[in-house]
Amino acid sequence: MGMDLSALRSLISRINRYCAGEENYVDSRTVYIGHKEPPPGADAFIQQRFPDNRIVSCKYTFWNFIPKNMFEQFRRVANFYFLIIFLVQLIIDTPTSPVTSGLPLFFVIIVTAIKQGYEDWLRHKADKAVNQCLVTVVQRGKKISKESCRLTVGDVVYVKEDETFPCDLILLSSSRDDGTCFVTTASLDGESSHKTYYAVQDTKAFTTEEEVDSIHATIECEQPQPDLYKFVGRINIYMDNESVARPLGSENVLLRGATLKNTKYIYAVAIYTGMETKMALNYQSKSQKRSAVEKSMNSYLVVYLCILISKALINTVLKYIWQADPNRDEPWYNERTETERQRHIVIRAFTDFLAFMVLFNYIIPVSMYVTVEMQKFLGSYFIMWDDDMHEKELDEKAVVNTSDLNEELGQVEYVFTDKTGTLTENNMEFIECCVDGQIYDADAICNGQVMSGAADIDMIDMSPGPGGRERKELFFRALCLCHTVQVKEEETVDGIKHGIHQGKSSSFYISSSPDEVALVEGMKKLGYTYLRLKDGHMEILNKEDETERFELLEVLSFDSVRRRMSVIVRACSATGPGDIYLFCKGADSSILPRVISGKVDEVKARVEHNAVDGLRTLCVAYRPLTSEQYQQVCKLLNDAKLALQDRDKRLAEAYELVEKDLILLGATAVEDRLQDKAADTIESLHKAGMKVWVLTGDKMETAAATCYASKLFRRSTHILELTTKRVEEQNLHDVLFELSRMVLRPPGSMARDNCSSLSSDCTDYGLIIDGATLSAVMRPPQEDSNSGSYKEIFLEICRNCSAVLCCRMAPLQKAQIVKMIKTSKEHPITLAIGDGANDVSMILEAHVGIGIMGKEGRQAVRNSDYAIPKFKHLKKMLLVHGHYYYIRISELVQYFFYKNVCFIFPQFLYQFFCGFSQEPLFDTAYLTLYNISFTSLPILVYSLMEQHINMDILKKDPSLYKDVAKNSLLRWPTFIYWTVLGVYDAIVMFFGVYFLFDNTTFTSNGQMFGNWTFGTLVFTVLVFTVTFKLVLDTHYWTWINHFVIWGSLVFFVLFSLLWGGIIWPFLNYQRMYYVFMQMLSSGPAWLSIILLITASLLPDVVKKVIWRALWPTITERIQDADKLYKGQLSEFTPLASLQAPPKAAGRRRGSENQRNPRSCSVFCCSIFKVSSFTPLSIFSPPVHRICFSRSD
Repeated sequence: MGMDLSALRSLISRINRYCAGEENYVDSRTVYIGHKEPPPGADAFIQQRFPDNRIVSCKYTFWNFIPKNMFEQFRRVANFYFLIIFLVQLIIDTPTSPVTSGLPLFFVIIVTAIKQGYEDWLRHKADKAVNQCLVTVVQRGKKISKESCRLTVGDVVYVKEDETFPCDLILLSSSRDDGTCFVTTASLDGESSHKTYYAVQDTKAFTTEEEVDSIHATIECEQPQPDLYKFVGRINIYMDNESVARPLGSENVLLRGATLKNTKYIYAVAIYTGMETKMALNYQSKSQKRSAVEKSMNSYLVVYLCILISKALINTVLKYIWQADPNRDEPWYNERTETERQRHIVIRAFTDFLAFMVLFNYIIPVSMYVTVEMQKFLGSYFIMWDDDMHEKELDEKAVVNTSDLNEELGQVEYVFTDKTGTLTENNMEFIECCVDGQIYDADAICNGQVMSGAADIDMIDMSPGPGGRERKELFFRALCLCHTVQVKEEETVDGIKHGIHQGKSSSFYISSSPDEVALVEGMKKLGYTYLRLKDGHMEILNKEDETERFELLEVLSFDSVRRRMSVIVRACSATGPGDIYLFCKGADSSILPRVISGKVDEVKARVEHNAVDGLRTLCVAYRPLTSEQYQQVCKLLNDAKLALQDRDKRLAEAYELVEKDLILLGATAVEDRLQDKAADTIESLHKAGMKVWVLTGDKMETAAATCYASKLFRRSTHILELTTKRVEEQNLHDVLFELSRMVLRPPGSMARDNCSSLSSDCTDYGLIIDGATLSAVMRPPQEDSNSGSYKEIFLEICRNCSAVLCCRMAPLQKAQIVKMIKTSKEHPITLAIGDGANDVSMILEAHVGIGIMGKEGRQAVRNSDYAIPKFKHLKKMLLVHGHYYYIRISELVQYFFYKNVCFIFPQFLYQFFCGFSQEPLFDTAYLTLYNISFTSLPILVYSLMEQHINMDILKKDPSLYKDVAKNSLLRWPTFIYWTVLGVYDAIVMFFGVYFLFDNTTFTSNGQMFGNWTFGTLVFTVLVFTVTFKLVLDTHYWTWINHFVIWGSLVFFVLFSLLWGGIIWPFLNYQRMYYVFMQMLSSGPAWLSIILLITASLLPDVVKKVIWRALWPTITERIQDADKLYKGQLSEFTPLASLQAPPKAAGRRRGSENQRNPRSCSVFCCSIFKVSSFTPLSIFSPPVHRICFSRSD
């Protein structure tokens, strides 16, 4: 009865917590291995329902494709708007056929539906192939095959080497004696290294199907969640009517999509299947990012919608004013019926308003959305096809995960970058270690012996003394034991032979952490070799070639919060069990506060010295444990591991209690070299006007040294520190206000952004801040505090610094930094770049996220918008591709609005001459095909091929990036200019043809042209004018441009001849019959076409010539110089040829950066190769080179 009441209370407690919606509450599931019921007296058998192993990545089914796809497409504002216009044309009597709106709309809808349907069909095929593959399952002591989709939770699965796991599994046993197996998770996170997973201790001996089928156990674990690296559970094994509980963690879980390697076979039980596997849960798409260009497009659409409504309202009002006179009720050819006369005036006015809306609706182009989508999609392939962004060493090319942000690459103002693996190689090399103040250099010692020529190096300790020798050996043993490195004998792995040295078989080390491999290999140089982990014992070979064995008792895994890891081992000897040790290694900030003895000052000094040299440092300590202490530790850790609720929190608390009272042994130094051309890339980004921030978890000294080496900081940079140490000396309020007074210039002084990179007038500031201080800065102000928020002051300081280094950053803090800058009042465009899982949060937060294909897995690549092999490729990605994409799409957007103003404004003017009768000026075919066929392809090709400046020049002179910064080509003045130009061209076309028609006989037989000839002549001038406008704006010509531009004009002429030259039987009217041929038969018509095209384009040409002569931009000077030297700008090009005329030096047009003659002089120096005879001091201040030495 007591048990029943306890179970009832537990159930009520669960219901209450569920109803309360506690976020931290994680429900659990019970899995019965082999679907066997627990024995009597154990927990009640409750058969739970779980999904099958069917994977569904497709979006639609045969039955819901049409309604679901239509719903998604008409959620777009433009599609919904044109649908409403189409319905209005169907319902009321409108001047144009519903075909004119319906055909373009349904063309777009159908093309999009076919594209999405085809993509979904491919997903269906892929799902079917995966779901129908055969899997081996153990049932009743035998192996049987079944389709993957029929696999259920609780099935025992048999997997052979090189096979992929069909679902998420708990490892029960393997072909290896120690119950381990090796797995690659490249398809999940890109890590190609072999990871080790462990079988349950009590089941690892069951290696046949009969033995595995005899297992009687249940698994309690958390419900499915997407974190690949987290799992909480326990297994209850029933033996002789007794239950033994063992903890289960991520080291026991084999994830769907991973592959078994170097292990003949394994037996495992399914715990998550189908769409509940961790791989499937990670299918969730990222939040949609919108570019600045898209936001500008939406703003322009709102303006044009207002213009459309205004036009319709004006025409409606004028129509009723014109009809106020009873004698001018309606023209005789358009007289209203009696039914129409009896309608209420409000209804008639509203109907007329809708009719005018339909007539003028072409000012908002539905085809622009399609063209922009095609431009982005096709343009993304230029990045992936770029051979300059192909890394031969890795055999990797750039990857585009989303094409929606191509133009955003040309608008970046802030770059947030990780350090390790992004700026550096993440290829670790052991440099030295310090034991009790004695230094051991890896380059001076080989296999424990001092190399010849190294005796004069004062860092080599020849005789440390008796006590020192014991601590030195303990230090070396600690590094040989405190790690998760695996040893591989010589074998073929993925087709590559490893471990062969001079024809002999040897071993090599693999680990998920390159630091650990470097340390173990460093110990091998110093005479202590880690051999293997076998049967729970770690073996090392000491300097005297004696094998030492240590029983591995516990592993306290590394995590980013503790920043350390520990192992508990027991020494083994011939006489029996030996001493028990806890060895701990980690960051100095994590180890030193827990140390109670040792030569702390000497080791700390060496750590700081190595950090300044840019080396990665770790401290090593130990703690001897008695048997009683170990038993307490073991119980504490087991209790925490068995917990299903808050296991991570309880483990962290247990680790804190265990890792204390340490004795410091020494420290290590590992070098992570700077990536090739990383310094050049950062320097180019600075010259392009971008501010670069480094966000890293490393200590300040190490990160600062890397920043100097990568030219983020220069020797002339005035470093400002906002660190915990300084805040402890002064309070945060005083430090912030002191820094703000230092960096903020008095009113009237030159803004920092406008200071030339060659100018010494501006003090160059760099800021260093750590994670703890950042938390204090970001903390919201207290109600009783009068200090206010420090965030704005901090932001103001950062704005006036050329570079910022944030060290000791947690992943969440990286995202907070990016969000703080992104949401500041200037709303700058941000870019985040990183290579590891800890960078994913900031990559997702930034406007543009870039992942690097590094050695820390592919999580950053999978979550990024773009992926590149190396940091150096960021230079071309932004300065060339980003620049081009922004130029192209800005012209595309402005040009689309321009050509539609030219298209629809004559229709507006025509209403003043037809009694506001809603009579269309152009034929239905022209209205329909104008944006679909006649004018769409030339601008699409332009937006894919245009190169207004040679890409080599863009790379040589990064300052050209400033010409397009801050969305400069889509600002309101530019938008207004294009709109006014469209209105002018429309007026010239309409009234030019109107006045040429007036009192003039156009045909040879004396006939006058009619209204359809009038409209056709205006339309002909329109098509040629807007096409020639694009010709004038094109700088980079290819055969594709020529073919599309002249081909579009030829197609228009041929279509017009065909459309008007045949009596089409399916048409009820033949109003265009012979109109186009009759027009072309008239000499005055030809003359008017030529004159009106010239008159339309002339003002734009004159304006460009005058502006280019008097106030040229840097870009225009480059274009002129490139034409002058026929694309061969060289070191012999006179610099004066690009200088601004003296009379124009004081004048400005556009942005400050665009027209700054001083900036132009900077460009002149940078794009040309300076000869060996040219004094560098003419061009720039001396460059300080930083050389780091390993010695004092």
